[in-house]
Amino acid sequence: MAVRDGEESTTVMDDYETLISTTDVELLKKAWRNEKGAPEILQFEDALVKRIQEQIQLMEENVEEFTQIGIDPLTVSLYHMDLDRTQFLLRSYLRIRLLKIENYMFHIIKTDYLWARLSEPEKAYAKRCTDAMDIHLQSSVLTKLPENYQSILKQSLISEEDDMVPKPHLNMFVVGKGKTYLPARIEPKGFQDTHTDDDRKPDDREFEVERGDLFFARYKVIMDEVIKGDIDLI
Repeated sequence: MAVRDGEESTTVMDDYETLISTTDVELLKKAWRNEKGAPEILQFEDALVKRIQEQIQLMEENVEEFTQIGIDPLTVSLYHMDLDRTQFLLRSYLRIRLLKIENYMFHIIKTDYLWARLSEPEKAYAKRCTDAMDIHLQSSVLTKLPENYQSILKQSLISEEDDMVPKPHLNMFVVGKGKTYLPARIEPKGFQDTHTDDDRKPDDREFEVERGDLFFARYKVIMDEVIKGDIDLI
């Protein structure tokens, strides 16, 4: 079957974009954007982070070697820019995750699927944070309150749930980009807790996503697709 020039050009560009998007630095950018955009903590990219750390070490060795043997300063400067950019992305990615752990430590620790998303060092950090917070509040506040109000997790001992534990706001709006076609969904599950059938808007009821589409939606509606990798956050 004949292929038109326009179709061939589009195919070549799609292949090029696919190739570029699979480099480790681009994968780290995607993980960084998703982590920054998502209200909850996402799966730690363990294998990717290890590869990036190895690449950073190699780049540092190259920059040092080029400097010693007198390679053109402009070339050294370009290598140094790549090194700085990669280090910034990695540090920012890790900082965002640590900030989420600090904000939602008790919720993460008692939620199995969130706890499983942490790396081993992050789990140790979360445990240290909760232990330190518990000790601090017990010594400074809780022991001075009436007996029924000395829980760090509940407003009172008669509370049925941990109503003093901060949780991520999953109904916040995020900007997403479709990586593949996603069919329309009806009555998105993200609106089950906060909307009734009477106050749902038509736009909330149903929408579909084409590949490359940018859209604005509540995170809870698309969270499964974000986790599966069918939608990237911007």
